[in-house]
Amino acid sequence: MSTSTLPVESTATTAIPDQPWQTVVWNDPVNLMSYVTYVFRSYFGYARERAEALMLAVHHDGHAVVAEGARETMERHVQAMHDFGLWATVRKAPQ
Repeated sequence: MSTSTLPVESTATTAIPDQPWQTVVWNDPVNLMSYVTYVFRSYFGYARERAEALMLAVHHDGHAVVAEGARETMERHVQAMHDFGLWATVRKAPQ
């Protein structure tokens, strides 16, 4: 009687990470540019130069992507921006 070994098929699957999401801050006629810079510095911890560059993008382009990552984190950022009085939304990052 002969015993043979059969290959075992793997049933493990590889998790594909969720597509990144973005927090987008939009321009509004209410908040001062200095305040928007302050929010980016105080909440996100950005250096003055980075915060000012993002604020200028909001001002000149109408919006700026201020963070990218997991959806839940981006939703928390949007809520924080709303708490600061800024208009922000979540969107999927382009591929």
